[in-house]
Amino acid sequence: MTLIDGKAVSEQVKQEIAAEVAEIVAKGGKRPHLAAILVGHDGGSETYVAAKVKACEVCGFKSTLIRYESDVTEEELLAKVQELNADPDVDGFIVQLPLPAHISEQKVIETIDYRKDVDGFHPINVGRLSIGLPCYISATPNGIMELLRRYQIETKGKKCVILGRSNIVGKPMAMLMMQKACPGDATVTVCHSRSKDLVKECQEADILIAAMGQPNFVTADMVKEGAVVIDVGTTRVPDATKKSGFKLTGDVKFDEVAPKCSYITPVPGGVGPMTIVSLMKNTLLAGKKAIY
Repeated sequence: MTLIDGKAVSEQVKQEIAAEVAEIVAKGGKRPHLAAILVGHDGGSETYVAAKVKACEVCGFKSTLIRYESDVTEEELLAKVQELNADPDVDGFIVQLPLPAHISEQKVIETIDYRKDVDGFHPINVGRLSIGLPCYISATPNGIMELLRRYQIETKGKKCVILGRSNIVGKPMAMLMMQKACPGDATVTVCHSRSKDLVKECQEADILIAAMGQPNFVTADMVKEGAVVIDVGTTRVPDATKKSGFKLTGDVKFDEVAPKCSYITPVPGGVGPMTIVSLMKNTLLAGKKAIY
């Protein structure tokens, strides 16, 4: 069993990006600039945004964090999005989700200029992804593809089962694993809460990608010998022994599943760090105007 070390890979990718940025700046080019909008004080969002700002420093990017209290009006938030769209110094920006209930996430996503949508959530980027055109790819699926690539995990002709059909992970992951590319060329099944014979589907998977947000859902009896297991879940589960009072728990019951796998990602330290690094890669592409 090989443990897929997302933390180590993400550090490596950040160093590669930093070297490229240094070269761009040395030649008189513009330093890539990522902006992030954070609404309210959601614990998970705070952690993620702090990590993104830190990653920008490592990569040599300029970063701007714009904060609003959770009572900000939709109108005010959309006006800020329009302002960032028009700012020539900002190459890419994100609005950290989830947003408070009174703000339409979809409206915010659609207001972002797709050429600056480094989260890859705009319908134009999603549409381009689905037909295999260059675009900003949603960060978590893109990070998973990078892990498969760097660990040289064979995907061609393999049966890949994805648990979860979210717009952020499940759907784009399915599209990436299907496309004519390496990694890719897999036979993909997407399972969700309405799927029949979920256990049987999982047992047949050569590659199992769990992205349901249900702690410890995947157990040893669901995984075949030698499978590759990618755990996208990160749920905060109360744990009195931890200083924070919680521990991050994946969708896979790691201790019992790991011995059966050829490769598996841990939680934390697997997919999480790669998500942030994918955002950095998209920002570099935006800075270079490589896609649009």
